Amino acid sequence: MSSSGRSLTRRAATAATAAGTVLAALAVAAPAAPLSPAGPAPAPVPAAATALAAPDIPVANVKAHLTQLQSIATANSGNRAHGRPGYKASLDYIKAKLDAAGFTTTVQQFTSGGATGYNLIADWPGGDTDNVVFSGAHLDSVSAGPGINDNGSGSAGVLETALAVSRAGLKPTKHLRFGWWGAEELGMVGSRYYVNSLSSANRARIDSYLNFDMIGSPNPGYFVYDDDARIESVFKDFFAAKGVPTEIETEGDGRSDHAPFKNAGVPVGGLFSGADYIKSAAQAQKWGGTSGQAFDRCYHRSCDTTSNINDTALDRNTDAIAYAVWTLSS
Repeated sequence: MSSSGRSLTRRAATAATAAGTVLAALAVAAPAAPLSPAGPAPAPVPAAATALAAPDIPVANVKAHLTQLQSIATANSGNRAHGRPGYKASLDYIKAKLDAAGFTTTVQQFTSGGATGYNLIADWPGGDTDNVVFSGAHLDSVSAGPGINDNGSGSAGVLETALAVSRAGLKPTKHLRFGWWGAEELGMVGSRYYVNSLSSANRARIDSYLNFDMIGSPNPGYFVYDDDARIESVFKDFFAAKGVPTEIETEGDGRSDHAPFKNAGVPVGGLFSGADYIKSAAQAQKWGGTSGQAFDRCYHRSCDTTSNINDTALDRNTDAIAYAVWTLSS
């Protein structure tokens, strides 16, 4: 997560109830089917029962990606920052996984601070390209450390969800797109470049943009973006079914890659497990962990390594990513 928006005050609550009137469907009884010699005809299966359920994403797979990102950082001066070789090596790792899984990948170049930056975009074949469900995460770290929670966690969660789409051979109604952004730590440079490069028509084709920046904080909270009521309800429904309470996300307002999309009029949502804000006693009572300490004491520090991850938070949040992708694209 970028620290560039820290001078901004928290936004006022603006989530509005979606307009429109819900019409009650009238059920009409069908005549009974005639009996066959073998007995009654089987009852039709409701359409909802035939829909594919979102998979349970193995957290071991997500952690394996984090191990690779840690190894890349270790081999490249301890970081994966914009303009450094560790960033490009991270992008190449993710691109190879997606190419092998059948995605169409595109690398977009931009310049920031005199250095070349890269965004990676991956499209899953099929689905209505006039309605795109887009999931993204920033891939760069700060120069001070390897950035495994910030934001290897979101990057790995989005990657493993994309690979799960491939394993399932998913054929969604809407088109699925995934993105990994460069130079977020310099002020959402890569995602802003991408959004600005789109025509107004292509921006309008994005049904929803889902952002995942820090989802495995070691002293975690469970925060849901409230920018769009429809998307927010999907994530809240997931966590409610698991018995996990959530709070509205405020710490990251304007500080991650959803901001350029939101500013362009795209509906946005996402998840967050906390950065350097302090966990309250009430939050520790409902989520566990330690009150009076930051959600992530290693935020933007050299200790943001693979040891700086809470497996339960990483697992729950990655499963929530998959649930949202399956639900919103159906």
